[in-house]
Amino acid sequence: MALKGLRPEVLSMNPYEAGKTIEEVRRELGIEKIIKLGSNENAYAPFPEALEAMRAEMKNANRYPDIAFEEIKGLLANIHGVEAKNIAISHGAEGMLQAMGKCFIEKGDEILLPSATYGLYNEISKLMGGRIVSVPLKDFAVDLERAAKAVTKRTKLIWLCNPNNPTGNIVEPRLLDRLFEKLPKNAWVILDEAYAEFAPKDLLPDRVRLISEGRNLVSIRTFSKAYGLAGARLGYAIAGEEIVTVIDTVSEPFNANRIGIAGGVAVLTRDMEACERARLMIIADRQRISESLEGMGLFVVPSNTNFVFFETPFSAEDVADGLLKQGVIVRPCTGWGYDRAIRVTVGTSWEVDVFLETLDKTLNGLEGA
Repeated sequence: MALKGLRPEVLSMNPYEAGKTIEEVRRELGIEKIIKLGSNENAYAPFPEALEAMRAEMKNANRYPDIAFEEIKGLLANIHGVEAKNIAISHGAEGMLQAMGKCFIEKGDEILLPSATYGLYNEISKLMGGRIVSVPLKDFAVDLERAAKAVTKRTKLIWLCNPNNPTGNIVEPRLLDRLFEKLPKNAWVILDEAYAEFAPKDLLPDRVRLISEGRNLVSIRTFSKAYGLAGARLGYAIAGEEIVTVIDTVSEPFNANRIGIAGGVAVLTRDMEACERARLMIIADRQRISESLEGMGLFVVPSNTNFVFFETPFSAEDVADGLLKQGVIVRPCTGWGYDRAIRVTVGTSWEVDVFLETLDKTLNGLEGA
């Protein structure tokens, strides 16, 4: 790169590789009917009340939002059984993840993260000068026992996506408790729960208990998945009061837009019935996808998210390309080190029908090639 004056850490970073967009596929392949199942969005959203609230709020777009975010903090606190002072709001979950890097990571700190997980953790850590310690997965799952053995006195942060992206599985809460016993006093666990609404609550760690016990834990949630507001960019953290104050201090002022906040409030107050119906349909179709893929003789990782991770006998890129040419966007998992794995979002029931039919046709074509 010819630019001068950049920090060395900036030069070490890799751009985030998002899944293909509908517009991109139309432009490249000239296909009109496209099903996007590559970015884990909620195909049933936006929900009607949220959409109406965001439209109504447009008239106030010339004004900054309420910097205290009091209404949405109160709603979220009630849902999670904490107080409003335990909630921090952000511009998407990504904004909160960036704040975690600013809060905790110093040059030379050891940063533990699973070998196959959400890629932004790695890039944030590198940008802040952290030294990455990669912890291999075990049977496609985050291995907290191995992570505990990797902890040293220089460990500062552990990124934990739970359920994990791209594999879709969850860790045992008891193993997280054990991990905290191994951590230095100044080390923190960042628990990214972007997909938690699609997992059974009794299988997830009790974040409120851990925080109330004084554990160094920040739980990050998003409105992008279950609540269907990916384009509105709204996220939040659940944490102790002191760390919430720190997060608010290092974050940009007004770090969530008023349109997204209006949509978030509407989802939490007037759209919950529609949201719950969609969630249950996604969970039912997740099961249907898994059973259908297994019926094709494919390996499937049990999922607790709104996507399914599976392996075929063929190159993931070839499978994804074959689906793409028929108008179905999925995510090949080669970037995570799985050359034969695909991650597919659970769309509407009709989209699931089309995906399964198109996949069967694609695999048969590759088998006969």
